[in-house]
Amino acid sequence: MAVKLSEINRFSVKFPSKSTNESFARSMAAAFIAQLDPTLDELGDVKTAVSEAVTNAIVHGYRDSIGDITMTVRLLEPDTVEITVADKGCGIADVPAAREPLFTTGGAERSGMGFTIMESFMDSLRVRSAPGKGTSITMRKRLNTRRYISGGSR
Repeated sequence: MAVKLSEINRFSVKFPSKSTNESFARSMAAAFIAQLDPTLDELGDVKTAVSEAVTNAIVHGYRDSIGDITMTVRLLEPDTVEITVADKGCGIADVPAAREPLFTTGGAERSGMGFTIMESFMDSLRVRSAPGKGTSITMRKRLNTRRYISGGSR
């Protein structure tokens, strides 16, 4: 049975599926989770995973059109970040195949490593998708936040 983690804080933002918004999403997620005092390596891991999720929505979800991407970042107790990136694009016909390394629908210029990269930088990855309805990717990572001893504050 999964343990329900209590929410500390959250934000949600919707933006167009333009490639220029990938760095915006990455920076917003990193700035928000900074309140948990993660290490620089953890920030880098989260930023990389967000980049991959948003890029997948832009490149594969909407292909040759512009649509909305919604990113929700939740801070959960204890010291866990949960990020959901959702689109209402074309969806994924075969999620297990899409999660295999080197699988891509983006042509020869795409590596097909997006889900693999997300999985390697986060503790868990859930993909929900329906053809013609869109895709939702939810990632979680437990942070090794730095705590001060002897009654000090963070």
